[in-house]
Amino acid sequence: MKLIILDRDGVINSDSAGFIKGPDEWKPLPGSLEAIARLTQDGFRVVVATNQSGIGRGLFDMATLNAIDTKMHKMVNQAGGRIEAIFYCPDTAESDSPFRKPNPGMFVEIGERFAVSLHGVPTVGDSLRDLQAAAAVKALPILVLTGKGAKTLEAGGLPDGTTVHPDLAAVAATLVE
Repeated sequence: MKLIILDRDGVINSDSAGFIKGPDEWKPLPGSLEAIARLTQDGFRVVVATNQSGIGRGLFDMATLNAIDTKMHKMVNQAGGRIEAIFYCPDTAESDSPFRKPNPGMFVEIGERFAVSLHGVPTVGDSLRDLQAAAAVKALPILVLTGKGAKTLEAGGLPDGTTVHPDLAAVAATLVE
């Protein structure tokens, strides 16, 4: 099985320092929906793993997160792609949750759900914590320069083996070659 794990905010859609708090604020990055479609059509099973501490902070509720996810699914489907599953962690950074990236709990769950080793599975993020969670399960960390990606690259300290791409479309082009 070909699997790819994507972070959401800053990879698929524009990020916001004030959180994406509703479907109207969820805006896909240029080329991201087409990239997911390209990956899907090449046989990849696309999974999203996202920290959503806005829930834990009381900024939005599960119904709102579901509405955002519904919009994302619909737009990806209209572009010819498919997201197999969305894993999220609602906990705040202060919670020290084993599921909140940079901890690998969400990734372990993905491996269990799909009954696969995540060793070498491409995992795309825009923050150091995305890459650290990927490295913890021996997945292949891929940094995109969208969202917080440029600042993440500038700060350094990336896990060994991290590759860097301008955006999700460039990642898809590389993986589908």
